[in-house]
Amino acid sequence: MSQEILQVGRLSPAGEADIQAAFKVSLLSEQADPETFLVSEGHRFHGLITIAPIGASKTLLSKLPNLKVIACRGIGVEKIDLDIARDRGISVSSTPDVLTDCVADLAVGLIIDTVRKISAADRFARSGKWRGGPFPLATRVSGKKLGILGMGKIGSAIAQRALGFQMEIRYHNRRPLSDCPYPYESSAMSLARWADFLMVAVSGGPHSRHLVNRDVLAALGPHGYLFNISRGLVIDEDALLESLQQKIIAGAGLDVFTDEPSIPSGFMECDQVVITPHIGSGTHETRLAMERLLLDNLLSFFSTGRLLTPVLESH
Repeated sequence: MSQEILQVGRLSPAGEADIQAAFKVSLLSEQADPETFLVSEGHRFHGLITIAPIGASKTLLSKLPNLKVIACRGIGVEKIDLDIARDRGISVSSTPDVLTDCVADLAVGLIIDTVRKISAADRFARSGKWRGGPFPLATRVSGKKLGILGMGKIGSAIAQRALGFQMEIRYHNRRPLSDCPYPYESSAMSLARWADFLMVAVSGGPHSRHLVNRDVLAALGPHGYLFNISRGLVIDEDALLESLQQKIIAGAGLDVFTDEPSIPSGFMECDQVVITPHIGSGTHETRLAMERLLLDNLLSFFSTGRLLTPVLESH
């Protein structure tokens, strides 16, 4: 197709090759002076490819006056200025569903690693400390109470996996789901108070900012564990670090942070915390599927005017 596309944020080599075979793509990161390039050449672009951690700011969009569509690799679009997009009639797509299984797999992996202390045990064995005595006992995973904060598609996939560990499941959403088989808790606080493990799987955005605060962490308690595979801003990080340092909760498994890739140094010093660098969708198979869906959205938009997986669609 003849439409020109601006790309911010790198994709996989295979994904980029497929997109470049279909469109004329300019990579912002390859420009000698990106700001000067945007000022002089921004008018050329009708499409924007981005990734969830970067999004599309008001400043960037202001330099793309003829933009018609934003295609985002990822399901989090809180870093895309949707108000500007809506006002200017810019359509926006994301890549839902294709990453559900891998994110849910990682969520369960974080539970097992954190609660059974696998990473800590690995460090213990590698350091030679085993010669001085056995590794301390950990906590059982099977049969525990799992509270899922956000019973969307990813939350549901996590629940399905947790059933294999004979876990009891409850959830909290902004409203109960009529077709959900699990009991509903009326607040994040009551869910935390009930749960052994609290899994954060809500969507990011202003509605969920600091949904997990000091009170929720206190309700989770000294034998409870927190896990986050959604967005860093959902948790009050200062409160979480304080809760870990003061043993208000037992531990945490965290794939996301507020100011990625920066991680507050205090978390590094907490041996009861497992940290991963936002790798929920980070498998070859899933990233390729996400990028294929991103491309299919662009192809559909420029041929029919419609997106396959719209977040915001202008007619």
